[in-house]
Amino acid sequence: MSVIGIGILMGLGGTVAMDIWAVILTRVAGIPAPNWGNVGRWVAHLGRGRVFHPDINQSAPVARERLIGWLFHYAVGAIYGALFLGVMGQSWLEDAPFLPLWIFSILTIGAGWFLLHPGLGLGWALSKTATPWKGRILGLLAHTMFALGMWSSALAF
Repeated sequence: MSVIGIGILMGLGGTVAMDIWAVILTRVAGIPAPNWGNVGRWVAHLGRGRVFHPDINQSAPVARERLIGWLFHYAVGAIYGALFLGVMGQSWLEDAPFLPLWIFSILTIGAGWFLLHPGLGLGWALSKTATPWKGRILGLLAHTMFALGMWSSALAF
């Protein structure tokens, strides 16, 4: 299998780990799961030339927005996995150290903080939410789980 193919599988594995973490947080701590419907609505509106919304909930709904959101979520994970392994190369797989993967996964939260969140109307890094630091910490933990899932997937290869 190609390095990019392995990277894609790593990204998908990381995304699954992130989603399992979200289910655990919902069931154990009562933390609401991510609303992939809102993300799907945002993605659909991107195609209409609209990036930033004051409140995505007030934007026009689109057909199958939840499905679009889930597909986008997994596509981004696959792209991140391919990007990471594309940059690091085949040699990273020989030892597969966790630290570079973890740093990369933490850096990827920037896309959420500085594009997705403002696009949804949540402000830069959730600044317009009631508890921005709670959301930021939960995001960092979720991206750590993403890294662990990617790393576990890499070790399988």
